[in-house]
Amino acid sequence: MPTDSLVSPQTKPVAIWLLVGVFMIMGQVWLGGITRLTGSGLSITQWDPIMGAIPPLNHRQWMHVFELYQQTPQYQLENRNFTLQDFKHIYFWEWLHRLWARALGVVFIVFFVIFLLQKRFTRAMVGPLIILFILGGLQGLVGWIMVKSGLVGERTRVDHVKLAIHFITAMVLLVYTFWFALLLLIRRDQLYAVHSLRGWLGVSLFLLVIQLAYGSFMAGLHAAMAAPTWPDINGYAIPPGLWKDHPMWRNLINNVITVQFVHRLLAYLLFILLLIVGWKGRQASHTSLLYRTRWLPFAIACLQILLGILTVLHSHVHIPIALAVSHQFVGMLLLLSLIWMLFISREPVKI
Repeated sequence: MPTDSLVSPQTKPVAIWLLVGVFMIMGQVWLGGITRLTGSGLSITQWDPIMGAIPPLNHRQWMHVFELYQQTPQYQLENRNFTLQDFKHIYFWEWLHRLWARALGVVFIVFFVIFLLQKRFTRAMVGPLIILFILGGLQGLVGWIMVKSGLVGERTRVDHVKLAIHFITAMVLLVYTFWFALLLLIRRDQLYAVHSLRGWLGVSLFLLVIQLAYGSFMAGLHAAMAAPTWPDINGYAIPPGLWKDHPMWRNLINNVITVQFVHRLLAYLLFILLLIVGWKGRQASHTSLLYRTRWLPFAIACLQILLGILTVLHSHVHIPIALAVSHQFVGMLLLLSLIWMLFISREPVKI
């Protein structure tokens, strides 16, 4: 058995730490989905990284933060009938979303120091660790820029394009953390290269990234409510009004019908591609990780599509939060399953 430069008993706790980070990032995104769908994302109008972890503790403090919220376009144009109790409900989800982000940062920093003192980090891990912390900080910055987009002008929600950027940067952090963990867990002799498979995986991953961005557009625009039907779109296979806006490219990001049409089309394409991926995976050795998990992305995609259909069908009056965030969560699992397949289908060369 070849000796790996990163896989060792010394680095196994680091790998577990990274996998905990993967779980916490997914939890953060899940909370972000609830925050978005409950309209809670603009309830906290100030960014206080330290003291902001403590919620209002008395009536006077609650009234202060409520008065700050009353100055926002969302309150002025949409929620003028809100009572303090209504405000507390939306405040809770945004506060929890931010608290989880702080907890994620604490977990990373504390165990980084512990492992540093224990000398568990090898020289090869220094660069990836620096990149990991940069990506984490960037994610927080992008999140605040997104929130600020909903606190100006006549917006009653955050800009859906900035929402998509926030989500995709979270996915970059998620994927990077997961890949780093796999480097510390999977030995070279567990890899099995199938060259004809990796091209299909690459195309699938590319389309999935676009699909995830369109999922953010769907959430940001509440586009599911524009066509709560399936398999048709308001009675049409190709609905009218796809290109009604000018210039035409604006339809791809602002037209709710076009956004939903593209989102559905990408789902069907991914279904076909991942079916091919599962079929191609049979070329691997029957004892390999690749062969045993070759149908994993396809199975997750089927669940993802089912949840998407149910979300759309139940979006007549409002978007069903439980279904929508489950759809988003399974989307993250699908992304990780493709990263897993890409990792274990690599050439077993020296790391």
